Amino acid sequence: MARVPAVKRRRLTPPASDGEESSPPTLESEPRTTGGKSNQFFNNASSWNLEQDYENRPRKGKKREKESTRLPIKTSDGLIQQVEVPEVTEEESDLEWLGADESMEEEVVEVKKPAIPVRQQIIEAKEELAKIALMLNEDPEENIGAFKALAKFGQSPITTVKKLALATQLAVYKDVIPGYRIRPLNEQDMETKVSKEVKKLRAYEQALVGGYQGYIRELAKLAESGRDGPSQDGGPSLRSVAIACACTLLTAVPHFNFRGELLKILVKKLSLRKVDDDFFKCRETIETLFRNDDDGTSSLDAVALLTKMMKARGYRVDESVLNTFLHLRLLSEFSWKASTNHVDRPSKKDEQKIAKKQRVFRTKKERKMLKEQKVIEKEMAQADATVSHEERDRMQSETLKLVFVTYFRILKIRSPNLMGAVLEGLARYAHLINQDFFGDLLEALKDLIGHAETGDDLEGNEYTEEGDEGDEEATRNLTREALLCIITAFALLEGQDAAKAQASLSLDLSFFIAHLYQTLHALSLNPDIELSAKSLHLPDPNNLSAPPPTTANNKINIQTTTVLLLRSLASVLTPPLAARAVPPLRIAAFTKQLLTCSLHLPEKSCIAMLGLLDRVTKTHEKKVAALWNTEERRGDGQFDALSREVEGSNPFATTIWEGEILRKHYCPAVRDGVKTMEKNILGLR
Repeated sequence: MARVPAVKRRRLTPPASDGEESSPPTLESEPRTTGGKSNQFFNNASSWNLEQDYENRPRKGKKREKESTRLPIKTSDGLIQQVEVPEVTEEESDLEWLGADESMEEEVVEVKKPAIPVRQQIIEAKEELAKIALMLNEDPEENIGAFKALAKFGQSPITTVKKLALATQLAVYKDVIPGYRIRPLNEQDMETKVSKEVKKLRAYEQALVGGYQGYIRELAKLAESGRDGPSQDGGPSLRSVAIACACTLLTAVPHFNFRGELLKILVKKLSLRKVDDDFFKCRETIETLFRNDDDGTSSLDAVALLTKMMKARGYRVDESVLNTFLHLRLLSEFSWKASTNHVDRPSKKDEQKIAKKQRVFRTKKERKMLKEQKVIEKEMAQADATVSHEERDRMQSETLKLVFVTYFRILKIRSPNLMGAVLEGLARYAHLINQDFFGDLLEALKDLIGHAETGDDLEGNEYTEEGDEGDEEATRNLTREALLCIITAFALLEGQDAAKAQASLSLDLSFFIAHLYQTLHALSLNPDIELSAKSLHLPDPNNLSAPPPTTANNKINIQTTTVLLLRSLASVLTPPLAARAVPPLRIAAFTKQLLTCSLHLPEKSCIAMLGLLDRVTKTHEKKVAALWNTEERRGDGQFDALSREVEGSNPFATTIWEGEILRKHYCPAVRDGVKTMEKNILGLR
């Protein structure tokens, strides 16, 4: 039988030494003070807690997966997928606090986004602007924040995007602006309790006004600081786009807020003497505003800004700016007389007298019904926001005073390139000028003609303006100005009421008649008598050193000299107030002189002159019949064609011999005109 080895047993305690007791079999916590190295070891081991150390020892094993606290998502394919959380290692978490200070010192590296092509940005901007505009057109009250979104596109550095933003805002505001003016809310309105609908409407109106104000400020900024000429994208410049937007808004919504700011943009462009497409657009917008203004408020604001601008610039503006006053509706609608400082309104007594005469008898029931009807009409007028005739007349009277102040100031300083426009304007406004102001106005016209005869006004009429490079000098045509003065003087008399004019007016216009008579010969020899300011002129082949004439040299009026001459002669010979009261000496002198001038006039001017003489002979055939018959000659002595006075020329001492030459004129119309005139004299008409 095999021998089984004995099991080795480990001795836990060392053997006892001499003189010492053996240690107990179990570990005790009581310290022992006996000497020896082995005793010291046991003394320390007795304080060990091996079970607790084993419990605290880290255990090695598989790491447990962290549970995800995130919700699952649904992918574009329709699959439900759990979002994975990025794992953080223990070393990183343990050392995270160590590298916190170092990470603060490291530079932050920005990740650059990939550059988007400009073309792609423009396409995206178009799509976004279309979406925003569609939202605002569908329901603007629910999308009041879209106004600010549109304004942000206007700050883009890309010129094309900025133009698109301006055009989009223009279309949106034209559609959403209401037909009334929105007033700002005061503190009392803010404190008042209102319903939800009213509160919502107020919020929308304030957002609309705020966005519209910002848009107009952006237009003013671009119109002032933008560059002229085509932009980088090949289209119009930002300045032209801004001015076009301002013109469209002023024409479409002149009643809305900030009309003054829009007018300032246009007036500032009109203040420049550089005439371009933007200038024409602004001028046409002002003219359209004048024609379409029903209540007169917009016209008053525009005229006030224009007159203020002209005065600040010393009336150095283009004459077409002044001609915009001829499009005011008060020319045909206003019925009172005015001057520079007051308007003659009908008195209340006259109105009461007219009312008594027109009073109709009504019963008590009819008067009650009429009273109720007036109350209803008044309420309806307030609801429709219509302007009363009294308010419109008040606005138009203030406008008329500003226009007259401008005209008379220009007459006083004799601005060279505006005299024709002023005289034409005074002739058009003659029926609205107060009779008390006629004396001063006629003296100013006489003074102007006197200076034109002597040529004193030619000194110092050339001027230049800073910033207008290449602007040509304005040359005054004193002959045309003199004709316009004559037309204006007679228009003042013709514009008044005939009954009142005969009773109260005693105007002496002999000075203007004498001047017209003296200038007939010179006008008939003028080679440019049929050319206007818009006609093209060829250079003089005999004087090559002279500068080539241009259209800028004739800035006074667009009408030809022939037309102005015929208007003046018609006012003198056939006035509408008292055509048959013209003295025979005047008729005879002018008839003889005009037939002599017809020999030198061009074909068209000669035909027009014979047409005027045809009307004169129809009206005054008995007064001038002696000029065609030598046997019936009334005067003695000699005819003086160069006399400075009409009556001193002795016209009945001569005969009309020019008709025989005009009978052989190469133009058939001239020959027929002479025959018709002679038939009137013979009484065969």
